[in-house]
Amino acid sequence: MKLSVVIRAKNQAPALEFLLRNLTHRYAADVDEIVVIDNLSTDGSKQTTLKYGARFETIELFSYGGSANFAAVQATHPIVVIFSAHSYPVSHDFFSLIKQRFAANPNLAGLRCLHNSNDYRQYINGITASEDPNRSGLIFSGSAFAKAVWQKHPFREDVATFEDKEWSKRVLEAGYDIELVPAIFNYQIKRTRKQELFRFKNDLVGNYQLWHQEVSIWSASKGWIASSSRTILRMFADLWQALQRLLIVIKFYIKKPNKF
Repeated sequence: MKLSVVIRAKNQAPALEFLLRNLTHRYAADVDEIVVIDNLSTDGSKQTTLKYGARFETIELFSYGGSANFAAVQATHPIVVIFSAHSYPVSHDFFSLIKQRFAANPNLAGLRCLHNSNDYRQYINGITASEDPNRSGLIFSGSAFAKAVWQKHPFREDVATFEDKEWSKRVLEAGYDIELVPAIFNYQIKRTRKQELFRFKNDLVGNYQLWHQEVSIWSASKGWIASSSRTILRMFADLWQALQRLLIVIKFYIKKPNKF
């Protein structure tokens, strides 16, 4: 079975270059197509993409579900592996394991690869997506899905976020399988405070839409109080540790050990 890798990116040329170098150097025999789905980057991402022989496609109006649908349309092979520019495969058998699992199970809608302790615990403990579609369902930065299933069940574009989890829940209810696969990848990103707030807002909406998590002003206020308290305590703890380090340096300076 042939496999397409699609990469969603915006102004991440250094990370994108590392991912593309990784894909073309380590996995050239396993990857049949690479497509970068770019959201109006201005940092040379197109030149980076073309440098590694990948296809560059532009999406102007970004949404999580919309960009995932656009990525699926652009992919020409039956298996679609989706990454963000700030993630990359690690294990040597990453793509071969994905191909093997799809070949073994014709009812397979998607595979969630492993990138953190939660993924690994879910895999080792055998907690399936049917039991826990949130933590064992797909995550669209290091997951694979069957294009044939997507054609019957496209991603929703009216969700703020969690387009991957919503799709997982929906295709499971339609009778398909989603599995965890021990293909290891890394997810590396450092968000600004503005980006963190944007993510928080989308997660708040997504958790309400998909998992029906209710919120209240009182619980949010308690969260603010707890966060403020932790910040103050952490500040004093950091100052105390800095003072201890200073005392250690002074003590060392006064009585230095013999050099070897």
